[in-house]
Amino acid sequence: QAPLVESGGGSVQTGGSLRLSCAASLNAYTLTCIGWFRQAPGKEREGVAAVYTDLRSTYYTDSVKGRFTISKDDANNTLYLQMSSLKPDDTAMYYCAAHVGACVRSTEALDFRLFSRWGQGTQVTVMA
Repeated sequence: QAPLVESGGGSVQTGGSLRLSCAASLNAYTLTCIGWFRQAPGKEREGVAAVYTDLRSTYYTDSVKGRFTISKDDANNTLYLQMSSLKPDDTAMYYCAAHVGACVRSTEALDFRLFSRWGQGTQVTVMA
């Protein structure tokens, strides 16, 4: 059993949509910051979107603003990433992760180095 389990990845055409889900154990879900990160082959891991759970503040990297939406279902301890207007540059392994501290700035919320609890990832491939 993993504390964070991603699902919903797949292969889509440019312009398509996917919704990623992250089912979290209680101790992971209740951490202050939770978010989505991605890593493509040969590239650094990148923060995509995150939420500061206490205040419901959300953060997005510039490249996905207006296309991706992060949300939470507290009743089911699930984090979502709705992805629309997908582009080939979105192709990556997507991970959800949790952080024990507060994340009140985007630089904190999207910095993968600050997150200590990770899921195993779900692959997203966008066809050109």
